[in-house]
Amino acid sequence: MSGGNHRPDGSSAPHSGEGPTVAEIVERAEAERRSGEQQAARPSRPASRPLPPAPYGAVPPPLAAPSASALAGHPTTDDPAFPQQRRTRPPTDGTGRSPSTRVSPLRSALAPPVRPAPAPPVPQPPARAPQQPTVPPVSGPRTRSGEQVSFRARFVPGPDDTQVIPVLPPVPTRADDDEDTGTVEAREGTPGGSRGILRAAGTMAVASLVSRITGFLRTVALTAALGVGLVGNAYDVTNTLPNIVYELLLGGVLTSVVVPLLVHAQERDRDGGVGYAQRLTTLAMVGLTVLTVVAVLAAPLLTRAYAITDPEQVPLANWLARLLLVQIVFYGLGALASAILNARGVFGWPAWAPVLNNVVVMITAVVFVLAGGPGELTPLTITATQVWILGIGSTLGIAVQAAVLIPQLRRVGVPLRPRWGMRGTGLGEVGGLGLWVLGYVAISQVGVLVATRVAQGAFAEGGLGPAAFARASLLFQMPYGIIGVALLTALVPRMSRAASRHDVPGVAADLSLGMRLSAVGLLPVTALLAVLAPALTTVAFAHGQTGVAEAREIGIALALGAFGLLPMAVTLLQLRVFYAMKDARTPTLIQLAMVLVRVPLLYAVPVVVEPEHVVAGLMVVTSLTYVTGWIVGNLMLRRTLGTLRTGGTAGPVLKMLGVSVAAGALGWGVVHLVPGVGGTSVIGSLLTLLVGSLVIGVVVVIGVVLAKVPEVSGPLAAVRSRLGGARR
Repeated sequence: MSGGNHRPDGSSAPHSGEGPTVAEIVERAEAERRSGEQQAARPSRPASRPLPPAPYGAVPPPLAAPSASALAGHPTTDDPAFPQQRRTRPPTDGTGRSPSTRVSPLRSALAPPVRPAPAPPVPQPPARAPQQPTVPPVSGPRTRSGEQVSFRARFVPGPDDTQVIPVLPPVPTRADDDEDTGTVEAREGTPGGSRGILRAAGTMAVASLVSRITGFLRTVALTAALGVGLVGNAYDVTNTLPNIVYELLLGGVLTSVVVPLLVHAQERDRDGGVGYAQRLTTLAMVGLTVLTVVAVLAAPLLTRAYAITDPEQVPLANWLARLLLVQIVFYGLGALASAILNARGVFGWPAWAPVLNNVVVMITAVVFVLAGGPGELTPLTITATQVWILGIGSTLGIAVQAAVLIPQLRRVGVPLRPRWGMRGTGLGEVGGLGLWVLGYVAISQVGVLVATRVAQGAFAEGGLGPAAFARASLLFQMPYGIIGVALLTALVPRMSRAASRHDVPGVAADLSLGMRLSAVGLLPVTALLAVLAPALTTVAFAHGQTGVAEAREIGIALALGAFGLLPMAVTLLQLRVFYAMKDARTPTLIQLAMVLVRVPLLYAVPVVVEPEHVVAGLMVVTSLTYVTGWIVGNLMLRRTLGTLRTGGTAGPVLKMLGVSVAAGALGWGVVHLVPGVGGTSVIGSLLTLLVGSLVIGVVVVIGVVLAKVPEVSGPLAAVRSRLGGARR
């Protein structure tokens, strides 16, 4: 007995008191026949028929990568681990009705036969995407950002070429990554485009500017407190030791190799590279702790290696070395934290952290002076309290610089916690790449060691020593630290992503962009230093324990070596390109070529010039070394990436070179030929510095606008349009 008349969809019609007539039965049968034909012609109703056999055998095809919701713990319809409870229809008999529907015999007899629905097409397994080739096919020259680049059919050099590290397979994009390529490019900019890089570099440039200014003030305070004599030389050498040891044994690996590896792990691993970063941090901190203990025990050997042999100076240097070598572990922690943050697009905090270090050291210098007595500072007159203040204060500054980054790691989802188990994490890449980076740093430290010993020998003969060379080098590197480091830090993650996608044109375009922007920022500074360096160092260093004559000699050395600013920036940028491609062998070979040129020239300096001019000779040799690196690096890049047609790069660089030369010449004429401008005293040097900077700056701005340098005219046009919109 039925409770009602059932429709084809399974619902019930209201029950009537009388049975249907023959005409009604025929009419309903005809309607059901038409409905069946419509259902047969509609392919979107396969759920009412048995599913076709699976297109694969006993073993199913590979599953797709899990989605973000699956990784977050939410079941999805595509995840076999979380089958869905779907509401299915009861099986039908081909007419679209349930077998439980009762139909009278008369209706069945009068109803015409219904055409059976055709079987749905058997779905074919999805065609596999072609595997991304290790070497992308490149046909003909490619134009990007006004530069034509022609590439050979090689991307990463093979084992028989310039690297011994195996070429890694293409890194797949994580399916759970909410950021697609468009989102990443919106944040970082497209390869070769300056919008994303200038935005990130601008943020870091402000922080780097403040950091470099406070670092400069720190150096001024230390120079006034310690001088450039025996005490100043002892502090500079021993305060450099932790950085040298750290860079020699681990630092170069962290700063050059880790950022690309973290970026690859972030795109490759399902946890976004969190486990990779934590295991890497654990391994590095253990190694740094052991390294610090060994270095503290070997402090006397290290000071002797850097030519600290004066009987009055040796005890002070050994004492300071034991206190300052503790900085190694904090250097490493800060470098690791900065690398993790940079790989995740956080650039501000690593750029601002050194400001705290500078503030702590400036306070240390003031307390050091207050704790001392009147008279000249020598290794015999310095007190034990002053030594403790100097050692602990300097180490505390590095510790604060590292500690301020720890909370930021938690904010980006990588809390700092021990995590063991290195197998299967890909950390072997660090070992393979790291061996070559260690070779790079070891070779570079040969040049540093020779330069320090030559400067120490000149100091023993009455000239300036390592402290003066360190201050000239600091001012030489300051413009690069503000402009070049900001560009490098912003470019390296983007170049690493392009390298992981085997986007050779993208890597080359970012290299060209970095060279153009470096030229725009550093060539005018080169002109300024070449003209005004003696006045700058007199204003900065002629205080306390340092006299005007010593300060001006430092400035002359800086002016003679200023031509190496742009070669230094380009050389370091080229090295980062190789590291982004996971090629650590080529940078080591480039560094070897640089040191082979540098060391003979360093030994020739005291033979050619008098002891009071040795520091100036060392600065000239340093710049010539970077010119060598630029040339050799360019040859290596052409061998790896193909022939680079530098028409798009050479134009802006030559324009900026012409503008800078004109500005420097006019500034020199005003400073040296106009009466009333100039002088060797601190006040006269300050006037020279102000007038010369104003003249050179105005000429550079006018020249850049007239020359229509695209890297400057574009941002200026954007600023003008914004100002015009604001006025409206």
